[in-house]
Amino acid sequence: MVSAPRSQTWQVRSQQAVSYEIVETRGLLDPRNDALLAVPGGGRAAGTRLVVLDHSIDALYGTRIRNYFAHHDAAVEYLTIRGAEENKNIEQVMQVADKLNEIGTHRLSSPPLVIGGGVVADVVGLAASLYRRGIPYVRVPTTLLAQVDVSVAAKTGINYGGYRNRLGSYSPPPRTLIDREFLATVPERELRNGMGEIFKMALIKDRRLFELLETYGAALISSRFQDPAAGDDGVEGVAGEIADEVIGRAIAGMAGELEPNLWEKNLERSVDYGHSFSPLVEMRAIPELLHGEAVAMDCVFSAVIAANRELIRAEDLRRIVAAARRLGLAPSHPLFCDTDLVLEALEDTVRHRDGRQNLPMLTGIGEVCFLNDVTEVEIKQACDAMADLLDGPRDAASPVSAAGAQR
Repeated sequence: MVSAPRSQTWQVRSQQAVSYEIVETRGLLDPRNDALLAVPGGGRAAGTRLVVLDHSIDALYGTRIRNYFAHHDAAVEYLTIRGAEENKNIEQVMQVADKLNEIGTHRLSSPPLVIGGGVVADVVGLAASLYRRGIPYVRVPTTLLAQVDVSVAAKTGINYGGYRNRLGSYSPPPRTLIDREFLATVPERELRNGMGEIFKMALIKDRRLFELLETYGAALISSRFQDPAAGDDGVEGVAGEIADEVIGRAIAGMAGELEPNLWEKNLERSVDYGHSFSPLVEMRAIPELLHGEAVAMDCVFSAVIAANRELIRAEDLRRIVAAARRLGLAPSHPLFCDTDLVLEALEDTVRHRDGRQNLPMLTGIGEVCFLNDVTEVEIKQACDAMADLLDGPRDAASPVSAAGAQR
């Protein structure tokens, strides 16, 4: 006689509070500022800490960074890795893990410190999430893009298989330290790159931020977000407080969007605006396009779709294109005119969003809805409009050619 099959089920439920802080401070490399020494939870490191430097940061600030830790007699080891999107790979992750192993990094009390742009922050973040199944780390973003975007996110990621951020984890560092003074040495193109993400945040939820970018964006880039010298007046004279407001509104807006959906269980995310079509375009254009540049083009592409549906006014679309150009961000690229490529990008986005488009779409500057019925015909119309935008700068008052956008 054969006994009936038996089964048993156990369920484990657990909750873990997640809290991390983003701290803006000035003069991080001044020995009188001890922010780089402190570890999350208080006190100083119990063992040797790994300090990972972006190669460009090492060239610009390496001596000051080493003098800072030497002044405080801190036990640190250094590793320099390369930034740039093409170096965002598993090989660099393993290089960081090897160094953590070599110096005997503690589970909690000697968190690595990463100083650099978004690429190295992602690489070190992923390595930290894997090492001993997860250790804390501290990041110091030094580019505008990293300060307003990467600094807030809980995600890490590397490129894999020709796709952006295909491998990654959710592992926010307990602390991120932001110092606007690093932006003084950031190349102008990298500042415009960071403006691409600020532009996105303005479009999806902050009309005041959009107006600040229209009025002061170019001046902020030319001043590299630095406080004006004594005696300066005019636009440059207010650049300091405007810079604080622009960066502050961008960070606060991003944090407000992420906090209720940190693990992305809800796949309708307004912060995905500008990231529906651009990831594949960006990967196909490396190294020609930077991330924020591609995001800005995606913002324009999606705005064209919205205008064609009469979700936004033709005048709104003209303002969006004109604002992008004032920030030095090209509104289009030949790859955004390639219907087959853009449809391929949308197909991968649908897979990423679990079978739905969930396309954030503007209903006004600072407001969004979500669409799930954008058609191939609409994509083709938007690609044709993007081809019209390749011609170069136009007068801000001139019409933007977009099939169905004129009313």
